[in-house]
Amino acid sequence: MLSAPIDLQLVRRLFAQPEKIRPSAFLRREIASRMREKLELVKIQPHSLLDAGCGETDDVAELQKNYPGALAYGVDASLSMLQAGLQKQQAALSAVGRLLAKWTPGVLRQEAAQQLLCADFARLPLANASMDLIWSNLALHWHPQPDLVFAEWRRVLRTEGLLMFSCFGPDTLIELRQAFAGVDELPHTIPFVDMHDFGDMLVNAGFSTPVMDMEKITLTYMDANKLLQDVRAIGGNPLMTRRQGLFGRSAYRKLLSGLEKQRNAQGQLVLSFEIVYGHAFRPVSRKTAAGEAIIRFDPHKKGL
Repeated sequence: MLSAPIDLQLVRRLFAQPEKIRPSAFLRREIASRMREKLELVKIQPHSLLDAGCGETDDVAELQKNYPGALAYGVDASLSMLQAGLQKQQAALSAVGRLLAKWTPGVLRQEAAQQLLCADFARLPLANASMDLIWSNLALHWHPQPDLVFAEWRRVLRTEGLLMFSCFGPDTLIELRQAFAGVDELPHTIPFVDMHDFGDMLVNAGFSTPVMDMEKITLTYMDANKLLQDVRAIGGNPLMTRRQGLFGRSAYRKLLSGLEKQRNAQGQLVLSFEIVYGHAFRPVSRKTAAGEAIIRFDPHKKGL
């Protein structure tokens, strides 16, 4: 089931230059912080964890701090983002850090326990039931088939393993869509999926007790060009149905004019983000791979 006609090859190209994406890191860091607060309410001690859509691996490092004994994997479709993450790790391990690492085995274990993989997170190069925790921060909306992604995530989760993710919802960039409506009728942003649809997909993929919620975050700007710069840094437009060719000066002036009309009473431009959060567990299987029912007996439970 397609959520939108997203071109995955174009997504990879849009994220091929980490320096252009980095200015939007503030938003991902903020959402990651809010996700970690939610994660603290779940009492788990994973032996292995996966960050799906890990980018420059900031979340992988933070998750390792929470679970220092866990083997941590990061998967991203952009090799450039993973390479930038590796460079960041190497820079952090300074000459002084290397010296301290000789006397602090935990530092060495943490560095060695991080594995980075370049892959589509709907086709993970990981074994069945190999992860205790899958984390994905603001990445799922870049994939055209989230139902296939959920099915794949369930495959690699162990029984009673936890999935926790965030992504953009339908009201994200609504002001920008309104401004573009005065330019042409083409789509300039992804038609983001509603959280209730995500909940249905999780159930259909075989997850149990999915919990979905959302919140809205607004950014304010005085300069329309800075607003558009941040939108480009978030990732741009990967739709197959996007406008082809260059965006001319006349069209750009119309876009700026449409944004200027939206200034609030304080003279600010507002940009909205609907953040969808979800978590669910992989349940204990009730059937064998051959489709036979599994009946469990509790020897400690007395009959009537």
